[in-house]
Amino acid sequence: MTKLQGKVALITGSSRSIGAAVVKRYAAEGAKVVVNYRSHPELAERVVEDVRSAGGEAIAIGADVSKEDDVTRMVEQAAARYGGIDILVNNAAMDPRKTWHEITVEDWDYIMGVNVRSQFLCAKAVFPYMERQRYGKIINVSSVTFFTGQKQFLHYVTSKGAIVGFTRALAREVGQHNITVNCITPGAVLTETEYEKVSEQTIRESGEYLAKAQCFARRESAADVEGAFVFLASSDSDFITGQTLNVDGGWMMH
Repeated sequence: MTKLQGKVALITGSSRSIGAAVVKRYAAEGAKVVVNYRSHPELAERVVEDVRSAGGEAIAIGADVSKEDDVTRMVEQAAARYGGIDILVNNAAMDPRKTWHEITVEDWDYIMGVNVRSQFLCAKAVFPYMERQRYGKIINVSSVTFFTGQKQFLHYVTSKGAIVGFTRALAREVGQHNITVNCITPGAVLTETEYEKVSEQTIRESGEYLAKAQCFARRESAADVEGAFVFLASSDSDFITGQTLNVDGGWMMH
């Protein structure tokens, strides 16, 4: 039997990269999946088509998850379609590079809105459904940069640190309702979006560095982190909450 049979999962920021990979894996595990996107409906629909062609079930819903009205509408549409929400993956995030003293207040607030406020809004919106059924799984996505610190990413790293604290505090709030809240910190996952941000030479140099720094001498792929998302969404982790699971090939250890 598949691990997520009959469950309904909402994954934010899932039109590509890690989010899209999690959508497909959840669908393969039997879940009905909601693909959230903000500005690329064509990519989201492609993910939905991939799921359906493989025999799974998925829909795409556009929403800016940093905005409360958008989140409320998205969750209501998802619940109306599938009857509720069992699993929330707070994956949506932005990671622009910028020298720290050149970051503007507007830059800072934008990143905090997309990366942190969105997780609060989504958790708050799905909570009534999880509370009613006395079961739910909330999985927040942070980053290995919380452990490494990282130049050129002050606002991003700060937001990812906030998510670890948010995970721990929210777990205390909702445990009485049999809802688990955990966090995954992926490592340097090589996805298609990296090629849009930096040169192939930079990607090659990063790979050479990570080959020496990690226990596994290769770049991490989205497939390497999918299993952690399944574990934290399944009944196998029903007594695990408030935890941060680092999936980075043994780069950082804690």
